This record gives sequence, C-alpha cells and structure tokens, in this order.
Amino acid sequence: MGRQRKRVVTGEAAPPPRKDEKPPAFNRKEKKKKIDIGKVFINISIGLCIFSLIWFFYALYMRSSLAKRVMSLHPSPPVLDANSSSAAVSTERFWGSYRPQVYFGMKTRSPRSIVTGMMWMRQFSDMDVNLRHTCEQGDRLQSYGWMMHDGITFGAQEIRDNDFTLTTEFVKRMGGGHGGDWTWRITAKQHSSAPQAPVISLMFYAAADTQGSLEAHVEDRNRLASIAGFSEELGNFKITFRKPVTGESSSAKYASYNYLQTVSPGLEKLTDIVKQSLNRRFVYSPPSGEKRHYIAVDTYKPPHHQNQQKPADSRKESDFVVHQVTVQMPFQIEVLFESGSFHSRPNQLVGSVMTQELERRKAEFDSKFEKTFGLESKGFSQANIKFGKAALGNMLGAMGYFYGQSVVQSVYNEYPLLYPEGALFTAVPSRSFFPRGFLWDEGFHQLLLSKWDPQVTRESIAHWIDLMNMEGWIPREQILGDEARSKVPAEFVVQRNENANPPTLFLALQELIEQLSSNPEKAASLPTLPFLRRLFPRLKTWFEWYNTTQTGPLPNSYRWRGRDKDTNLFLNPKTLTSGLDDYPRASHPSVEERHVDLHCWMALSSGIMASIARLLGEPHQDYELSHQVLSDNNLLNELHWSDQLHAFSDFGNHTQAVSLQQEKVYVPPGQPRHQFPVARLVRSVRRAPKLQYVNALGYVSLFPFLLHILTPDSPQLEHIFRDMRDSNKLWTPYGLRSISKADPMYMKRNTEHDAPYWRGPIWININYLAVRALHHYTNTEGPYQDKAAALYEELRTNIINNVYRQYVETGYIWEQYNDSTGRGQGSHPFTGWSSLTVLMMAEQY
Repeated sequence: MGRQRKRVVTGEAAPPPRKDEKPPAFNRKEKKKKIDIGKVFINISIGLCIFSLIWFFYALYMRSSLAKRVMSLHPSPPVLDANSSSAAVSTERFWGSYRPQVYFGMKTRSPRSIVTGMMWMRQFSDMDVNLRHTCEQGDRLQSYGWMMHDGITFGAQEIRDNDFTLTTEFVKRMGGGHGGDWTWRITAKQHSSAPQAPVISLMFYAAADTQGSLEAHVEDRNRLASIAGFSEELGNFKITFRKPVTGESSSAKYASYNYLQTVSPGLEKLTDIVKQSLNRRFVYSPPSGEKRHYIAVDTYKPPHHQNQQKPADSRKESDFVVHQVTVQMPFQIEVLFESGSFHSRPNQLVGSVMTQELERRKAEFDSKFEKTFGLESKGFSQANIKFGKAALGNMLGAMGYFYGQSVVQSVYNEYPLLYPEGALFTAVPSRSFFPRGFLWDEGFHQLLLSKWDPQVTRESIAHWIDLMNMEGWIPREQILGDEARSKVPAEFVVQRNENANPPTLFLALQELIEQLSSNPEKAASLPTLPFLRRLFPRLKTWFEWYNTTQTGPLPNSYRWRGRDKDTNLFLNPKTLTSGLDDYPRASHPSVEERHVDLHCWMALSSGIMASIARLLGEPHQDYELSHQVLSDNNLLNELHWSDQLHAFSDFGNHTQAVSLQQEKVYVPPGQPRHQFPVARLVRSVRRAPKLQYVNALGYVSLFPFLLHILTPDSPQLEHIFRDMRDSNKLWTPYGLRSISKADPMYMKRNTEHDAPYWRGPIWININYLAVRALHHYTNTEGPYQDKAAALYEELRTNIINNVYRQYVETGYIWEQYNDSTGRGQGSHPFTGWSSLTVLMMAEQY
C-alpha cells in the first residue's frame, strides 16, 4: 500500500474533484435554484401563450358574435304575421298606389309584385324627348298630387304639365281570391288657348319583378289590346287597354299605337329601357291634319360594351310590356285589371259604371273627411277644405310598400353588410326627393293618418318595429330595393347601428292609446290592445336601446351619437341623427355633450312606455320612475338651463368664434396653379373651445315646452313665450323660424356646398308641436294660460294661412318655408309632415 500524499494549501487553484467525489451541497442548491427559476419562466411563458391564444380566440369569437348582432333580427315573435299583407288576409289593401316614386302606378303589397305604371311624353314639342315617369323636381311640373285618396279603394290625382292637365283616377272592386279588379281612367284636357291642341303619348306598362309572366295580345298589327299574365300572388289576370274617346260614352278618337315587349333586369331600369327603345320612324296621320313623324317605342337592345364578357347586369331579367297610344287632346282612356279568380263579376268597371263608382267613392270621402276633421263646421271655405283634402290625399297616396335589404355597418364589421330582407309599409316625406321611409318622419306622418284610419297607423308602426335587430336598433333611413336605392346618393346608403333618430313613433302610439281610452268600444280602436300586446316585447328593447346607447356623461343626461367626424370641413359638425341636421350643437364634438332635445324625447317615451305597460298589466314602475326623473324640472334646469341665454341649451366643448375661411394652398414659384388642389373653405377657430352651454336659441331650446315636459307654473315658460313672440328671435308672420335671427349661425352655410337647412327656415313639424303645446298650456291651469292662448291663436293662423297661400300660388306643399317671405322652398311636393297643417286646421292634437 503506497503512502498517502499530504495536501498542501497554496495560492494555486484547488485540484479538480475526482469523478467519484460529490460536489459540495451549496453548489447543488444553486444549480437546482437556477433550474427551478428557468422552469418557472418556461411555465409562465407557456401559460401566457395559452392565455393569449385563448384570449385571441375569445376576442375573435366575441367580435364575430358582436359583428353578427347588427345583422340578427329581434328574437321575439314579429308584430305582423308573415302573410299579414297578402291578398288572403288583407284583401282590400292588397292592391294600391304603393309606388309613390312614380307619377302614377300601382302594385301589390308583396315582395316581388307585378307592377303597373304610366309614362307620358309630348309630341311635336321644342324639347326632344320629354318623357315623364318617376317624380322628378327637374320636370318642373306646375303641380301634381292626389286631390282625394281614401287609402284603400280609390284615388283622384291632378297633374299639370305646361299647357295641359292629366287627371288620373282609379277605383278598386273586391272579388275573387287575389285582391279583386281595378280600373284606371286618364283624362287629358288642354288649359291654354293655343289654336293647336297638344298631341301626347301615354305609355301604360306592366312589369314583372323576378316572378310571374306577361304575354302581349296584339291586334291591327301594332295595337296592344291586352296583356295576359300570371304570378303566384295574383294567379291569372288580364290587363285591357281600351281605345281613347272624347269623353264618357262619346265617339272614339283617332290614335296611333305602338308597343314594346322586352325584359328588364330591375324596376329602376324601366325609364331607361323605354328611352333607349324610342324611334322617330313612325307617322301620325289623323283624318284631318298634316302627317308628321312622332317618337314611339320600337325595339330594345340592351347596351353591350366592347371587351365585356358578360352582360352588365347579372340580375334575373323579367317581362316588361309597354302600350303606347298617341292622341290629340281632349281625350279619355281607361285601363282595366281583371282578376282570373273573380268569377261572379256583375259587369265591367268601365264607362258609366266607372263614373258611378267614382262619384260614390268621392261622396263617401267628402263625408268622412268632414266627420273626421270638421273643417266646414269650423268655418273654413270650400277652397280651404279642398286644400285640406289634397294634403290628406297626398299623404295617403304617398304610402309605399317597399321590400329589400338595408346596407348596415357596425364598429365590429370591416365592411358594410346586407341586413336581412324585410318589408316596409310607410308614408314617404316627398315623392320626388325622399321616396323612401324615414324613421323620425313617420311618427309625424302617423299623427295625421291615425285620425283618418288607425289601421294604417298600426300596420306602419308594426312594419317599422319588425325591422328591429336584436340590439333594439332600427335603421333610421329605409332604402329597400333597387328602385329605392337608385334615388339615394351613395354617401347616405349605409346605416350605422350606433346612430339613433328621434323616437317619434311614440307620438303616434300616444294617439292610438288616447283613441282607445276615450272610446274603447269603437270598432276602429278595438284592435289596438292586441296590437300593443304583440308590440310590447320589441318596444321594451327599443326603449332600452336608446336608454343605454345614447346616454350622456352625467346621470340622466343624453347625447346623440353619429355627429360629423371631419370637423375641419364644417362650420358646425352636423348631427343628422337628431333629425335637425345642421342645427348648431357644440362646435367641437366630444363625449362631454348633453343634448336637451334627446333628454325630452326620452322623458316623453318613458311616460308612454309606462302608459302602455299599465294598459297591458305589465310591470310599469321602472318606466314611471324614469319618466318622473326625466320630467323633473329641477333636473332639466340643472342639466340644460343657461342663465346667460335665459333658455334651455345643449352643453359641450364649444366656441362661437368659428368661421369658414379659404385655405391657403402653397404654389412654388414657377409651378402652374392648375396642378395643385383647389383651395377649399375650411373652418377657422379664433378662440379655443371650452366646456359650456352652446347658447344657440332655436327649436332645440323649445323642446321642454314642445313635448310638455315643463310644468304649467314653470317660470321658464315666460322666457320661452317671450323668445317665441320676438320677431328679432323666432317669430315670423309665417311660423316660428328654426333659429334666432340674432344667432351668429343664423342662415350661415355649413360648408361651401352646404346651404343652411335648420338655421332659419320654418319647418311645419316643429311648428305643429309648438301649436300643440300652446293648446296644451292654454287648457291647463297655470299663470301663463292667457299668454299661451294668445300665442296659440296667432301662431296657428299664421301657419295655416301661409301654407295654404303657398299651395295656391305654387301648386305645392313644401318641405320648409322662407322665414323672410314665407315662400315655399326645399323639396316639393313635401306632403309628409307639412300635411300636419290639416290637424292645426281641425284643432286636433
């Protein structure tokens, strides 16, 4: 055994340990600690990755789910049954003049109806082709509109075009299982003393909309005698074109005939197809008179562009048949639609039979009009009453039935999407300019129509509410179908689901409730209770949507969403969602805004929700509490009363020191100016905004009064009445102007291309609310009762006189009225809410 070597401790490094030697304990702990920390970091990283992945997929799922919500209809049963508008369920209302966008036409209340219509054109005129079909302001007709229309069985319209008048009348007759028969009568008369009576061409047509078929029956080579047709909704039917006569039971007139049988990819193409088929090769040769070439439908070849592999329009083409008759005035023509299922027809609805039916319906209309509105008993002249009938008739004649899909956008969707298909039965504001449904207009429309026919109001409200999605949002502008979309600028087509509109349908519901309460046994009111019961689940969601999505920064305050984003281009960014468009709000949009008009709409709505809930035996306490809180005048003053202006006002980030200035565009020396952008008008802010009351005096300031939120003894009423009657502020001899004449924004353009809209002109819907409110405070005990009564008489008289005078002078009821002259302006005819003049005449509020 060898000797053991002694260990010597020196400054040199210790020898490496032997392989069989264990490392020191502290080394093992340190290494284990390092391994443990590494494992923890790895585990944490893995966990974070898993969590991130879960969160990512959850976020994707949630975003997808939220994106689908805008497209998902409300889950409760629809208010209307799927077949509620069908010929079997609603026979009398199946056919109607439900095409307000054309001068004269009819269709059924079904998604893909056979449509009928009329075009006309003057021959041998200075103008080349002056074809009339869709209602256009550019046609410059002297006037047009329904003089009478009962909403169901008949209508009579006058169209004044240059030196002649076309009277279009229709009568329906029930029978069979497909909505019965109808007859049109068109009477043409010259109203000038020109030696040569006008020669015009009337073009009657029928068009299928993707379903059904039409077959032309021609006699004498080129006269279309009739059309035989078939569709699912109508079964077999026949349209007969009678020859023109000089008058009822008179001799036939000489006429030239042409026809066109083709196909169309969509109803919005009908005018273009007729125009492209016109030819001058035809000769008009009356027995006594010179032979002349005239313009008529010939053949139609769809336009085909070079390098185009397939037709421009991929939609299904449908039958389109046109009958043209060219004849000299005066004359009368009748067109018959006869249902194949009407087997017990007593006689044809033509000639003297048609005349008797028309006279009977007109007498019934006159009688019902007086019974409903009592204008004769109030001392109005026959001319005034004729105006009132025309205003009501135009509203009823402008009821449209639309079917299609809205284009909608939410913040969770990258691109706009198509909303589920749906139908809408609604009145339209203007046949020429706004031939579609508008949510806040419709509430005002139904205030008038509910007096005439509560069933129309129930059906219209039901159609609107059935278009609600699961969130409780209703697209505020309904552009359903290609025909409707063709009349809308592209920037207004997409509807955004954060945007509201004033819930004016509650005004119409309030009227239905009052009718039911005052006369519960009346036959016209009996369906209201079951209607409200079906409506209520959706109505709750609708109210809750407003109450959650449009809330303001303070408790019980409200703010309109959807103000214009590009503030640099507007003198004051618009708030289209409020319905008051360019009415001045806070100059710099922010989440700090509080809007007094929306607060008042919510106060009104909560009260009506409470009334409906009580009527149905549903829980009403929450609605009642909301109504009490929002109607509290102290809260209203705290949120919206401006001591500086002595008026109710919006609140927000605001400055009045704004103006439109031409922007400076730098052009380097020697560079041509035309290569650089055109200088625009942009907003110049001379003083920084701050949180304050907006202090714009106008319609918005009046809302606590307009919607009866103020108590009869509120001292604020005194200020409101003083401002209303001040001609330097709101008062004019023609109605209340929309904003004070003393306001810096009065009649100011909002952009270089955007004329003032709600910045001075007189609007009848708000004036109606003002007259209605004055009537309320006149009949409610309080210190301002006498003042309200005096203002009521004066304002009501001014509005009625001016709207009537402008109708007589211009032939139209107008969108708005000039506050300096009273002259009608804007779109026309505007027989939407401007027709509320009839209710002011009748003193029915």
